Amino acid sequence: MPYACAARAARTLLLTLPLLVAAAPGATAGGWSAAPSGGGRPSFYAEGAPGTVLQDTVAVTNPGTRPLTVRLRGTGLGGLPVTFARAAVRVPARTRAEVPFTVTLPADTPPGDRSGAIAVQDSTGRRVTVPLLVRADGPRLPALTVEHVAVRGDRITYELVNRGTTDLVPRLAVRADGVLGTVLDRAPRTLPVRLPPGRRLRLDEPWPDRPALDAVTVRLTVTAPGAARATGRTRARFVPWSAAGAGAGALSVGAGALAVVRRRRRARGAGT
Repeated sequence: MPYACAARAARTLLLTLPLLVAAAPGATAGGWSAAPSGGGRPSFYAEGAPGTVLQDTVAVTNPGTRPLTVRLRGTGLGGLPVTFARAAVRVPARTRAEVPFTVTLPADTPPGDRSGAIAVQDSTGRRVTVPLLVRADGPRLPALTVEHVAVRGDRITYELVNRGTTDLVPRLAVRADGVLGTVLDRAPRTLPVRLPPGRRLRLDEPWPDRPALDAVTVRLTVTAPGAARATGRTRARFVPWSAAGAGAGALSVGAGALAVVRRRRRARGAGT
């Protein structure tokens, strides 16, 4: 995707007649397709410095015998603005429409990668999405923290925060130590999430076999390629309600008996 300033961003729509090209990779059941212009690219890729505007073109191919109207929009990209020469395009039969678009990198854009897509949808709801990856230049810094660890019922809740400048795929290890030793020990595993820069994600770990009676320290250890190891801790006490109720009852009975003994002693003392 070449660089372009906002004033030079293309605002024209190119229609090619007759249609002499094969269907693009992103095709729908209705026959029409959308793909990066020029052919040979399965997705869009843009790279530039903060403060620049990047430009490319999406090709919408209509091999049918009737005109086609589609709407185009950008999705994802962490909120980076995507602007099309025309947001709604009418593509005649057996025609390919070339629709320029721009991606703006504001001056304060943090360095790193952002994933999104160019979405094209027709009037019947059929939709094609073409992946779009945008990379903002700058130092690549992977940094990850795990925060707000807590035990809630039979689950361990926590938050992962990407404090770096690149997407992260975290790995998580879980351990809990009680009074008599380790009660939970889960080996590191890759989480099914991808965390973009600046993103905070709330997750939880099931713990259905947690202790019925114990005082534990829970430790979550999170790693990601290139990032320093991050650890979050919390403490929890488990007391069965039945045992707690029995203990409270015993204390109540004991207190009552003690009060009776004291009253009898006072009465005997008064009689003498």
